[in-house]
Amino acid sequence: MYEIIKRQLVECANLKEEEIRPDAHLKEDLGFDSIYAAELTLELEEYFNISISWEEMKDVVYVKDVVDLVERKLGKK
Repeated sequence: MYEIIKRQLVECANLKEEEIRPDAHLKEDLGFDSIYAAELTLELEEYFNISISWEEMKDVVYVKDVVDLVERKLGKK
């Protein structure tokens, strides 16, 4: 799951794979803003065929939080 989400982060925010770690802070370490967050949300919804609310994304701070959110949505946690 982490590798899939890592690829999504690379694509939507033009990041280098080596920049992405589970403990990376989306805003401070990776430069995410609301536009990147919206794009990531759309990418994840489409790829995994899930629905993610803006409220749920507001609670996402670290890369591992993205993984946890998707796993919860898929019923894997």
